[in-house]
Amino acid sequence: MYKHIIRPILFSFNPETAHNLTFAMLRFLRYIPFMRSIVRLIYRKESPELEKEVFGLKFKNPVGLAGGLDKNGEFYNDLANFGFGFIEIGSLTPEPQPGNPKPRLFRSVKDRAIINRMGINNKGVKNAVEQLKRVKPKVLIAGNISKNTTSINEDAAKDYESAFAMLYDFVDMFVINISCPNVSGLSDLQDVSFLSDIVDKLLDLRMYFDEYRPILIKVSPDISHQQLDEIIDYALMSGIDGVVAGNTTRSRDGLTLSEEKIREIGNGGMSGAPLFNKSLELVRYISEKSKGKLPIIGVGGIMSGEDAKKMLDAGASLVEVYSGFIYEGPSIVRKINNHILGK
Repeated sequence: MYKHIIRPILFSFNPETAHNLTFAMLRFLRYIPFMRSIVRLIYRKESPELEKEVFGLKFKNPVGLAGGLDKNGEFYNDLANFGFGFIEIGSLTPEPQPGNPKPRLFRSVKDRAIINRMGINNKGVKNAVEQLKRVKPKVLIAGNISKNTTSINEDAAKDYESAFAMLYDFVDMFVINISCPNVSGLSDLQDVSFLSDIVDKLLDLRMYFDEYRPILIKVSPDISHQQLDEIIDYALMSGIDGVVAGNTTRSRDGLTLSEEKIREIGNGGMSGAPLFNKSLELVRYISEKSKGKLPIIGVGGIMSGEDAKKMLDAGASLVEVYSGFIYEGPSIVRKINNHILGK
């Protein structure tokens, strides 16, 4: 139904309009009696064999929704009805920001890819906190935080501290976004000198809270092995709980679009099927380099149960989907879980 009816309708609109329509539909479904129960019945897959304990948290299944879809933390329970084991909200910044000028979101349907230069548009952490206070999450929530675009890198730690402190009591774990290619200079924060300045402060700040919240860093698939080695060594020494591997890529490898079309689209991070092998190798490298001591959430180009299983076999503890959810529809979560169970 999704591929033959819903997706063609959504894909007749530009991607950002389709995104807004999707969430309008989710909001509308809240008012239809029993609809949420029906959605859960169709899409959820529950089994003790799917349950995992990672970062000290118990996940009902290892499939999460990657950051960037529920940017403002307004639809986590609606999305959880499709069977996700956890939902990553954000990226969230201390202050609201509009993001980059439109158009800023593009599809390559033949390649099952998405290119975005959204620029971390969001309503800010305070808005997300109000939502989380008002609507109790029924699923584990990962809060993805970043700095405001207007903040220089030398002051970035203050932004992360602010967002971290405001959100701390309302999420289950944190993803520190220091690798988005769509904000000028943000990926420079992967340099271990910047990274340690940010994360050391968050680790110290965490000590003042009653509850322990795992802290993960999100890395780019584009960084060199030398830089990645430094991040892994720092993560193992500092007490970082895990790594999200990885973010979108600046590369256009694997796209069948013409050079002219690629130039027309311009800058932006690519996600989707062409990214899978690069993300898989990133997960494998981190797992081997850390000798399996650093838990990994594998994300990037997972479009099927087979892809997810390869990620888990490469060393990921959990996986996330984004483009796969857009192209394959909500049934992808159940399909992945069934494949993990060997069904």
